[in-house]
Amino acid sequence: MSFFTAEQTILFVDDDASLRAANAQTLDLAGLTVETFADAPGALTRIAADFPGIVVTDIRMPGMDGLQLRAAIHAIDPDIPVILITGHADVTMAVRALQDGAFDFLAKPFAADHLVSASRRALDHRALILDNRRLVAAVAGIDSPLIGESAGMTRLRETITQLAQADIDVLIEGETGTGKELVAHMLHRQSRRRGASLVAVNCAALPHELAEGELFGSDLADRTTGKLGAPGRIRSAHRGTLFLDEIDTMHSAVQAKLLRVIEEREVQPIGAPAPEPVDLRIIAATKTDLRDAVRGGNFREDLYYRLHVVKLRIPPLRERRSDIPQTFAYFLDEAASKFGLADFRIDDAVRRHLVEHDWPGNVRELKNFAYSVVLDLPSDPLLAAMPADVPLAERLRRFEATILHDTLVQTRGNIAEAMMRLSVPRKTLYDKMRRHRIDPRQFRG
Repeated sequence: MSFFTAEQTILFVDDDASLRAANAQTLDLAGLTVETFADAPGALTRIAADFPGIVVTDIRMPGMDGLQLRAAIHAIDPDIPVILITGHADVTMAVRALQDGAFDFLAKPFAADHLVSASRRALDHRALILDNRRLVAAVAGIDSPLIGESAGMTRLRETITQLAQADIDVLIEGETGTGKELVAHMLHRQSRRRGASLVAVNCAALPHELAEGELFGSDLADRTTGKLGAPGRIRSAHRGTLFLDEIDTMHSAVQAKLLRVIEEREVQPIGAPAPEPVDLRIIAATKTDLRDAVRGGNFREDLYYRLHVVKLRIPPLRERRSDIPQTFAYFLDEAASKFGLADFRIDDAVRRHLVEHDWPGNVRELKNFAYSVVLDLPSDPLLAAMPADVPLAERLRRFEATILHDTLVQTRGNIAEAMMRLSVPRKTLYDKMRRHRIDPRQFRG
């Protein structure tokens, strides 16, 4: 089993060796990871439905050309962005490819910064798609994700059951790691809308320059968003549920447009002559008190009151310490089953940590701790204490693993933030995670 997730990679495909090398150097100097291929079939071997990167390809190549490569990639995963490189004579062909789902095209000769900016937009778009899939799959196969028999958790589950059938908008408040997305999925699955989609949007991962197109859609061939006729997340949630996670991070310009959607239950895509109606339920989640954001001028007061029809507060783990043993045991069993490991040790240090720690990362931190116990990864200085006869190299290895693990817990598996905190390049961080068999996906649940 692999414990390693490949970083975002650009597959650059061109049969011209000199152009291939020059453009690869441009991307590399911009801090982007790139792999080059002389033909389309070679690049196609790297494509899978969970491929985290993008493809930049010349159109005119012997054998399988760039358009055929895009079609083959689309058949595997239509959400993998493909940027086409075209000569002047092929611009019309590239525009048709945009209409068929290509992300963007670059007409030769193009400036180096155009290649870099288009690639960054495509990588941001791909990261957004994968993050949304993670949210949608967060509770797959889990019948009762809200574990605990404390009064607070019992009351929360009862309230969810009552609200699910009411079909009204809900604001979920809870600290990082308390399970806000799980509550949103439970509300959707128990509602009359469960036969339609729950469309999840992580507002914190939504770049401002892409936000309008991603949310409201476009009826134009828009080079900024790279989408043509994209329905947008709001229209995709028609007859279902729109889940806006971390809404406290939403840009003020987008807040104004969202207010109209909530008030009128209609959306006007970019370039559309008139708004169109949408039938949806909106569930928003925030890790902060939105009233503070309103007072600070960072969140619209009218939007706050529109969202605040009903508020659900998820209690942090420190307020329901009686639930910790049961929750910890649940995740121990989950980790042991997932990794096929039965021989793990629960010693006094683990027990003390469960009792004494305040769990600022809440259930997510407790889950990561349970996984670290099963995998024998030190997740706290208390657990990293070693006998005196352990060699120095092994001490350093375990200490490095501890630092990596704790940083990924704090950043919820966000690679860019972990790079910044640790002051290491992306490639170095991934090399270290591979060496210590640390998978950043386990910190994003």
